[in-house]
Amino acid sequence: MPSVPQLPGFYYDPEKNRYFRLLSGHNNYNPLTKESIQYKAMESKRLRLLEEEEQQKRKTTRAGLNSSMLLQKRQLGLLSSTSYCRLVHELKVNCMQRRKIEIHSPDSSVAGTNNFKIIVADVACERIFTVNDVEHGGCKYGIINLSGLGKESLTVEMYDNLYFTNRKVLCSVPSLFSLTHSSTLCLMGIAETPGCASLLPASLFSSTNPGDRPGMLCSFKISTAWSCAWCLNPQADNCFSTGLTRRVLVTNVVTGHRQTFGTSSDVLAQQFATQTPTLYNGCRSGEIFSIDVRQRNRKGQNWKAIRLFHDSAVTSIRLLEAEHYLMASDMAGKIKLWDLRTAKCVKQYEGHHNEYAILPLHVNEEEGLLTAVGQDCYTRIWSLQDASLLRTIPSPHPSSKDAIPSVVFSSRLGGRRGVPGLLMAVKQDLYHFSYN
Repeated sequence: MPSVPQLPGFYYDPEKNRYFRLLSGHNNYNPLTKESIQYKAMESKRLRLLEEEEQQKRKTTRAGLNSSMLLQKRQLGLLSSTSYCRLVHELKVNCMQRRKIEIHSPDSSVAGTNNFKIIVADVACERIFTVNDVEHGGCKYGIINLSGLGKESLTVEMYDNLYFTNRKVLCSVPSLFSLTHSSTLCLMGIAETPGCASLLPASLFSSTNPGDRPGMLCSFKISTAWSCAWCLNPQADNCFSTGLTRRVLVTNVVTGHRQTFGTSSDVLAQQFATQTPTLYNGCRSGEIFSIDVRQRNRKGQNWKAIRLFHDSAVTSIRLLEAEHYLMASDMAGKIKLWDLRTAKCVKQYEGHHNEYAILPLHVNEEEGLLTAVGQDCYTRIWSLQDASLLRTIPSPHPSSKDAIPSVVFSSRLGGRRGVPGLLMAVKQDLYHFSYN
């Protein structure tokens, strides 16, 4: 269809094939605005995609892509092992079907009563930590046991506690939840000012002996907080970092010792390396830099080891397993893969949508996939290998800034014998997309 010229004060309705005047209504009420028209078009597209998925009319990204054809080409030597694995992943991603998960809870008033804001999996993907809105404002925390995902009927157990916060919990910290041998998690919350960093024992959410649950392991007030990260490197054991307004604060939870690194911009994203005691930081200015937390000299900018630059605020950073590469996204919707050895961008992943939100990246190197949820509420999955967009998944709920899905992708949801797939939490619902 040829493009239609835009006329000032009018909008064009493609269904009726005519222009309509944009008029101010009575009492300054205007039902026809560019925003409302754009939302209507987006909602129509979302419903159409959902209908196609329900009717299984959606085609794979490449014509003729099927398991029999791939296996035949592999046996004939027409596909290398790398290409075969890549195409199998593409096929599996495009065959994922959405199923709603039934949430059970010892407290019948818990499940389905509060909107999900964050879900983050533990290291083994046996459980997910949740942050939920509460009606009177603020948030509460819980843990969902994923052991029921391997059964035919998708059910999970959810345990929450009496810990509420009247602070707004930053809803895009991928390193928020780290279950280690000490079974603790690092939680970052923000209010107007001041913020609060808390370290909670996972036993807070246990279903046994609720009267014997311990309190917070560590909690202190700080200036406005944007990000946090927990360190798993033995040379900086028991440390976590908080990204603040124009500074980085590294805290040892055992000794209470703190290190402060001044920056020229707010630190919106953080991740510790595991092979070295190095902390990577992404800033509102677009700069990405690393810190060796063992150093003491913090004058000037000399302590910054690696420095990379985006054109917009960096909202998420993820180190790849070998720690030679770093994935970063920004508020312009750009996702870039950086080679840390050369400080050069080697790949870009197109299609992500972001204008102002702090949105996380999810990297699964075992399956060769990158997953990200955009500000438009679409979940997109790319191939890590060639940066091609494999699938765009619409939200089951109408798009809005308070209904951006939170997702987890893992090869073993529910633990070592778990099932592969994508978990999506949006509004009060939890969904599973099977990847097999």
